[in-house]
Amino acid sequence: MKTQTLRRNTEVDRRAFLRGAITTGALLMATRSRALSLPFSRERHFSPVMVARNRIIREVVGLRPYRSTGFVVDAERIGDKLLIHNYGHGGAGVTLSWGTASLAVDLARNFPGSPIANPKRRSKLTQRHHRRFAVLGCGVSGLSTARMVQRHFQDGPATVTIYAKDLPPETTSNIAGAFWYPSSVYDPQTAPANFVEQFRLACQLSNRAFQTLVGAEYGVRWLETFELLRNEASLNRELLGGSSLYPQTETHRDPEHYFGFSFVRQFSTMMIEPHVYLNALLRDFYTAGGRIVVKEFRSRQEIAQLPETVVFNCTGLGARALFDDEKLIPVRGQLEVLLPQPEIDYCYLSGGSYMFPRRDGIILGGTWDHEDWSLAPKAEQTTEILDAHTEIMKGLKQ
Repeated sequence: MKTQTLRRNTEVDRRAFLRGAITTGALLMATRSRALSLPFSRERHFSPVMVARNRIIREVVGLRPYRSTGFVVDAERIGDKLLIHNYGHGGAGVTLSWGTASLAVDLARNFPGSPIANPKRRSKLTQRHHRRFAVLGCGVSGLSTARMVQRHFQDGPATVTIYAKDLPPETTSNIAGAFWYPSSVYDPQTAPANFVEQFRLACQLSNRAFQTLVGAEYGVRWLETFELLRNEASLNRELLGGSSLYPQTETHRDPEHYFGFSFVRQFSTMMIEPHVYLNALLRDFYTAGGRIVVKEFRSRQEIAQLPETVVFNCTGLGARALFDDEKLIPVRGQLEVLLPQPEIDYCYLSGGSYMFPRRDGIILGGTWDHEDWSLAPKAEQTTEILDAHTEIMKGLKQ
């Protein structure tokens, strides 16, 4: 039994990772990041996305951890430990990552009786006491939370350990579209008003954090985005998270030049390359002294046995079984990834369909299957996705 436990708790080799990360980082820094695409113009040229079945390089399926009432950032006690929840981000795990991580860390610092109360309220003796933090999960929420803890508790000795069953590149975050747009986060008819305020704050915090990471090192860049609309009333709808987060918003009523749609809303937002970005976060975490233990938790009792006094739960969909959250359901998303096209310098959204150009391929999406746990690609959805994007390209002026 002890041998099995040691194997399950195998610590990842930090030095080996850092050696590879330093090499990768040097290569990334040598790559010049592209600036914002072309200036706004009614004569803007759009290179066509070559939508074809024989250009598919991979099909991926991810399960979004969705709650109709919104994500959870909350605290509870497990024995003598403070447990901070940070999960349930729906289709915006990457988008909201820094925002909810910030909210979670603030909650940990200000929770009544917290062992890591605000440094200004602690004695010098308490500040010198070595603090130990645990983060459950190594996807984008876990890594962001771990880094936020490292950055906020530099006033005294502290150790952050991530416990996770899967590590990048095997996490759900690695197959995310990773377009900065907080979609499919909650049901406006169900979520309480105080959550909506919390959601908007998380969006603002996260958006600002990602702006500081723009560049080749983190795989973050600005891109023009075109929301393709059929009716004028849709133009009055606020962009998700708040229209002020999207610079250079402009409206077009020129179907000849804009995909054949009568109404198009243009704005700029950020595109994140998941493999580059998550690898960079992991490197930063290790550099700051963090460690990772490969382990899967199956009960609260196992969590209560951890040596750390403060535990952040960033288990995503895993929180459903681990913490009995029946409101947390999977929303299945299937993506078709086409061969890369470096000339594609724009994104578009059209109803449930979307196209994001990344260096690892053109991302085509458009499925939102609630309470579907299947991770296998569905042939009929492949056809539906390709057909939907083929129709959009037919409206593109050549």
